[in-house]
Amino acid sequence: MFTGIIEGLGTLKTVKPGNGALQLVVESDFGLDGTKLGDSIAVNGACLTVTRLQGRRFHVDVSPETVEKTTFKHASIGERLNLERAMRLSDRLDGHLVSGHVDGIGRLSDRRTQANAILLTFEVSAELGHYMIKKGSVAVDGVSLTINDCDTTHFQVSIIPHTAEITTVGLKGVGAGVNIETDMIGKYVERFLAGSGKPDSPTTGSGVDMTLLARSGFLD
Repeated sequence: MFTGIIEGLGTLKTVKPGNGALQLVVESDFGLDGTKLGDSIAVNGACLTVTRLQGRRFHVDVSPETVEKTTFKHASIGERLNLERAMRLSDRLDGHLVSGHVDGIGRLSDRRTQANAILLTFEVSAELGHYMIKKGSVAVDGVSLTINDCDTTHFQVSIIPHTAEITTVGLKGVGAGVNIETDMIGKYVERFLAGSGKPDSPTTGSGVDMTLLARSGFLD
């Protein structure tokens, strides 16, 4: 589990493809003291397992499913990456709950400056847009951000200079692809209310269902 608060950046040193999967070697800008084999590190928002560790360099395997769902299919040596090691129970939760399981890819469709903020608009599939709401949370390349506005296939966020400086989001140009993870809580709520949760749990009698939420303006 992660928070979406990026710990630091890294550089992609090696990309080894094979049978739809990838093996990556990443060099972190910061020390990896306390990290051990088998630990999870979110790399551009994707939860990956450390399979080998050499100082600040770590090796990870990327499964075919993750390759298909993420921008790793276009990974190139020298690419800068957002890194976050798994949260500890004693940590502050400054961002939001991020699983590191990327839902799909978005594209930066507009970038402009407003006062001290950079406004970024991303285009996503309707499947991803379905789980976004104004003032809700989204992880973009692993960065926890608040949605300013959204519609079925677009959402807008703003980043401050600090975020632009310490993450790769500030480096993105129009047309760039990013990994998107929507808010997991919204997905669990939808599944529960749709009656596809625990089979022996009652789904009626509470007075709250999908029809009520739609009528009340909580669903598009």
